[in-house]
Amino acid sequence: MKQEQLNKYLIGYKATILEALSALNGLSNAGLTLFVQDESLCIIGTLTDGDIRRYLLNGGNLQDVVFCAIKADFCSIQIGTTDFVKACNKYRQSKIRVIPIIDKSGKLVDILDFDKQESLLPIDAVIMAGGKGERLRPLTEKTPKPLLLVGDKAIIDHNVDRLIQYGVDHISVTTNYLAEQLESHYAQPRNEVQIQCVREPKFLGTMGAVRLVKEFHNDIVLVMNSDLFTDIDFEDMYLHFIENKADMSIAAVPYTVSIPFGICDLDGRDVKGIVEKPTYNYYANAGIYMLRREVINMIPENEFYNATDLIDALVKNGSKVIRYPLKGTWIDIGTLSEYQKAKDLAKHMK
Repeated sequence: MKQEQLNKYLIGYKATILEALSALNGLSNAGLTLFVQDESLCIIGTLTDGDIRRYLLNGGNLQDVVFCAIKADFCSIQIGTTDFVKACNKYRQSKIRVIPIIDKSGKLVDILDFDKQESLLPIDAVIMAGGKGERLRPLTEKTPKPLLLVGDKAIIDHNVDRLIQYGVDHISVTTNYLAEQLESHYAQPRNEVQIQCVREPKFLGTMGAVRLVKEFHNDIVLVMNSDLFTDIDFEDMYLHFIENKADMSIAAVPYTVSIPFGICDLDGRDVKGIVEKPTYNYYANAGIYMLRREVINMIPENEFYNATDLIDALVKNGSKVIRYPLKGTWIDIGTLSEYQKAKDLAKHMK
């Protein structure tokens, strides 16, 4: 939230109850909550309509200072702490609606409104959107696949909006095929977040273009394909990544293969038995990766390089690569049938 917006939620502890009511009347979100500052601009309490109503019913008056009516035992989260995201998760699960984000000195730096976003993840994101989408022709002859509509918005915007919902505000989109359309699409901020478009000089595979991003603001980077329709919980993936001290995490979806025949259990040409109509369970790569920023240095510059190449290199050098089991909706929009499936599903989703 920009500073001019934050200022609307701030009030000095010497302001009157009447002035606080006027300030609350000018708010439209963030739980209709004011954050009360002391002389050093540190937050010392919160104030809502309910707090004022209770104070007045107990004999207070409109000209009293707000310090008399504040809630001093308020919940807050200090930015930069190691358990920052865990705290976000805990307060959201506790049904607390609004949490002030403060710095080490206690000054307000942001407001987390759980009615509007899920979390505040300290990650950058790179969305790979340079593919030609050849299996979706003729739809992609004049329109890049990421800009095809699913419901009332483009495929890629479902992913961008979900990242923003989790507090990610450093998002890059790598482009190539019909790049100018994506660049025009993101010329203006989306939900107050400016999306950075990075154009590939040539096709660089499913991971190579990440090296084109000039600057990362966080130590963890999420890389994902642009043509996914998913309700992945990015916060859960982040916490799983941190708790396992991973270098790279691969989101994976369950994939079951059922064979309708009896299968020979062989040792060379010798039959050891028959496995009748077996079912095998696997995890398929979902095209969503979380990695530590230093891992990006392993990606060669200006060379075709796939995610599988990076995974192989990390495993070979002994880095920790883990699987994150993705639950819920996941559709890889690579064919006309999958595209129709995503459009049908979007009609029944919020």
